[in-house]
Amino acid sequence: MKIRFLAAAAVTLVAASAQAQFAKVDDAVKYRQSALFVMAQHFGRVAAMANGRVPYDAAVATQNAELVAEMSRLPWQGFGPGTDKPGIPTRAKPEVWTEDGKFRAAADQLQLETSKLVAAAKTSNVDNLKQAFQATAAACKNCHDHFRKD
Repeated sequence: MKIRFLAAAAVTLVAASAQAQFAKVDDAVKYRQSALFVMAQHFGRVAAMANGRVPYDAAVATQNAELVAEMSRLPWQGFGPGTDKPGIPTRAKPEVWTEDGKFRAAADQLQLETSKLVAAAKTSNVDNLKQAFQATAAACKNCHDHFRKD
């Protein structure tokens, strides 16, 4: 319990101060891409259980869902001013910056769905996990469809 609290506190601190910490625009882009990569890796582990590709393990599902939820708070700081300039290596569409309200709403929806994913994983019921996984995947897809190239 103490480790989870410390991890959550560290994530919150990093997320709150990340924008101020980027010395270069490239650092912000790398930060957001790294956060999204790590989140995708752990979400993939939940997906494998939800889709029956690996045996369901409630403890492993919970651990990975918790990491997904924590990571879902991080990448948005890396979409700050200047990270939309030509020549910056990114798959983000211009709409990230021109439709900020819609983009923030998509990020909020993802965070809401990942919290439900954690709750479902904790029930030790694979059907609950499947349902929450599908909703979380839909939130990911919605953001990708509107704000990500290819």
